[in-house]
Amino acid sequence: MRVLLGEDTTHLPQLYAVPDQPWLRVNMVSTVDGAATGDDGTSRSINNGVDKMVFDLIRDLADALVVGAGTIRIEGYAVGRKPLVVVSRSGSVPPTQREAASGKVLMATVATAPYLDEAREILGKDQVLVLGSHRVDLARLKDELVLRGFRHLLSEGGPHLLRDLLDQGVADELDATLVPRIVSGSHPRITDGPPVDVPLRLTTLIEQDGTLLARWLVGEKPSG
Repeated sequence: MRVLLGEDTTHLPQLYAVPDQPWLRVNMVSTVDGAATGDDGTSRSINNGVDKMVFDLIRDLADALVVGAGTIRIEGYAVGRKPLVVVSRSGSVPPTQREAASGKVLMATVATAPYLDEAREILGKDQVLVLGSHRVDLARLKDELVLRGFRHLLSEGGPHLLRDLLDQGVADELDATLVPRIVSGSHPRITDGPPVDVPLRLTTLIEQDGTLLARWLVGEKPSG
């Protein structure tokens, strides 16, 4: 579906509705030349009004957020309304999440995490999921979260986590915004890490003032 978005945005919830089944989607933004951050090292310096509108919408539609610890630190995540699942191989709880109310922050980490005991002390033992010895098993994480009632999951990256979600076959959908800017420099892309080759199928493409917002289904070969 191709949509030219005008001033009437009331149909956006329908365009971004998720299936009635466990679903994990990832939302990322980049410039035309592939930069996932701007000069300040965060995505906030490249996003715009319509991207923020969709960002807020799909957050509202999610039961919980799944975000890499590095992204939480870099982007300065505050404690929000939605439960936050921190993915970290070190087990270190980001400073902005250490005073969160009980149950608002979960940790997905590994048995060899150097800060595992500290995470359990800060968040509570039941809020720390040990999923693997050296690598976080993201498929198990998705299953565990669904068992806790979090059926619709949203990941906001960062690039390493997106790459791992794709590599482990866990992401169902990628929502990618392309903003009409070029910034050059050595900025990260929306994925980072060892190579992966994952087919996508475009289901929705929205355009507003040159900004392109695409919904891609992951693991499906393009038709035609």
